[in-house]
Amino acid sequence: MRRAAWIAPAVAAVLVAGGAVTYAVADGDDGGSSAVRVPGTESADAGFARDMAVHHQQAVEMSYIVRDRTKDEEVRRLAYDIAQTQANQRGMLLGWLDLWGLPKVSAKPPMSWMGMGGMPPGQDGALMPGMATNSQLDELREASGKRAEVLYLQLMTAHHKGGVHMAEGCVERCGVGVEKRLAAGMVASQKSELDLMAGMLKDRT
Repeated sequence: MRRAAWIAPAVAAVLVAGGAVTYAVADGDDGGSSAVRVPGTESADAGFARDMAVHHQQAVEMSYIVRDRTKDEEVRRLAYDIAQTQANQRGMLLGWLDLWGLPKVSAKPPMSWMGMGGMPPGQDGALMPGMATNSQLDELREASGKRAEVLYLQLMTAHHKGGVHMAEGCVERCGVGVEKRLAAGMVASQKSELDLMAGMLKDRT
């Protein structure tokens, strides 16, 4: 319980910051620009928004699954915080695509904006690095108690590592200032959660 106690204030700060970021983009405030900057359809900005929205959606799904598969308050609190934070960020990413008038899907493979479009297609539903397969999701749905906790923490650890890699790619390649700042915030928060989950896994294995 004590490891998760710090998460709620951190998530609240992220959500408040997220609202400010969304407002800033809608208001055209991007580093002093007087108008909303509209990136290209196949830009890093658009690619990151599309791919991270998909990546986040699976994290939300896994978090709601484990919430119903264990009564452990530490894991349930972590899962709730991840679900709320990533659902909020996903809404922002999709909202930016709407604001920019860009499609939410691309004809190019995932991660093309990072120069990874030539990687082998994802197997068993794992569309991007770190994402769980359909079989792993089914295993999580069928697990309960400590087994569900361990499996969730293992899957979310891999998921966060893939997310950090992608967010770092946006920090390097994206051109819209507020999106770069959101990506940098994702890197910091998910690395902190990786440290937290490592300790939680150690306690359960």
